[in-house]
Amino acid sequence: MSEALKGIKVVDLSRILAGPWASQMLADMGAEVIKVERPIKGDDTRHWGPPFIKPAHGDEPAQAAYYHCANRNKQSIAIDITRAEGQQVIKDMIAKADVLIENYKVGGLENYGLSYQQVKAINPKLIYCSITGFGQSGPYAHKAGYDAMIQGEGGLMSLTGDPKGQPMKVGVAVVDVMTGLYSANAILAALMARTHTEQGQHIDIALLDVQVATLANQGMNYLTTDKNPTRLGNGHPNIVPYQTFATNDGSLILAIGNDQQFEKFCHAAKCSELAQNDFYQTNQLRVENRKRLIPILAAIIAQKSTGYWVAILEAIAVPCGPVNTLEQVFKHPQVQHRGMIKKIPDKKGNLIKTIASPINLSQTPLQYKHAAPNIGEHSNQVLSQFLAYDEEKIKTLVNANVVE
Repeated sequence: MSEALKGIKVVDLSRILAGPWASQMLADMGAEVIKVERPIKGDDTRHWGPPFIKPAHGDEPAQAAYYHCANRNKQSIAIDITRAEGQQVIKDMIAKADVLIENYKVGGLENYGLSYQQVKAINPKLIYCSITGFGQSGPYAHKAGYDAMIQGEGGLMSLTGDPKGQPMKVGVAVVDVMTGLYSANAILAALMARTHTEQGQHIDIALLDVQVATLANQGMNYLTTDKNPTRLGNGHPNIVPYQTFATNDGSLILAIGNDQQFEKFCHAAKCSELAQNDFYQTNQLRVENRKRLIPILAAIIAQKSTGYWVAILEAIAVPCGPVNTLEQVFKHPQVQHRGMIKKIPDKKGNLIKTIASPINLSQTPLQYKHAAPNIGEHSNQVLSQFLAYDEEKIKTLVNANVVE
């Protein structure tokens, strides 16, 4: 079968998570993604461990599991970008590319002659995606941005955690991941636009913008009331009951989204009087009387096991579920049925587990070709095939340590 982005060439100058997440999405869809890394050290996340995925023969440095989460299906070329010869190699790649992704600080690539303004003449159809902490303009544009600090500065931590405890960050680098998703969407939109404008463009993506945009209902709650939402632990600001409850052997997520579901829950839990109570008949009333209702429900739910509640509530279509560990998640029959764990080969043919993309296309399915590459694994291939350099030029670049 054909691939959705077959023939699209991407030069990936990004590292860590947001940029690599975006380029991995494009690679899964069939784009040819060339990851440009620093010689010797490469992407910082190669070393962010333990845990490490160790080569079978021990003749190559270990790579962190973190690195493997965002770099499959890519080629790696190691280039010394600080040298004029290395910069020229990248410019030659740009001349043949459709997309460039970078996450240097604002103005950082100008030092190497590789900013959008400096290279757009080389390839006017290039889609150039810049990912930064605070964007290309504004009083904070010069600052570096990292997921955890953006979760704080962008308001997410103020909404997350126990009401009586400290603000908490989310357990996954969710701002980076969402930034990667937005970046990939923007790149696809720009590629579509190019079909009728016949021009490339510069995409400006900021982690802070992404965090503010994804405040979603909580952001609108504030704009509607001018009141800061408070932390509710695992509760929901607009729906009750919609949170975790302790059972006699674990935890239950109860996600009641309408009054009919609440009535069915109360009948199953043998507390039908609650559904008729003047304080709880509608969701609005339940939100307003949250502090009165939740302890009553907590006492009822705590009497039985998680399995008991899931069985009786699923039978009557009341949304609920257990709070699983990752071991339980990856053993989940639905997760296994959906093929969310793939095994893909590394350079030596060793199979490495990876988490699949949730995107399922009927005519152009995503491909899982190979695991994240070693540093510079494809340098010769990129120089000879992508750039069509002759053997003498390649040898000169390698011997001069411009390309590893």
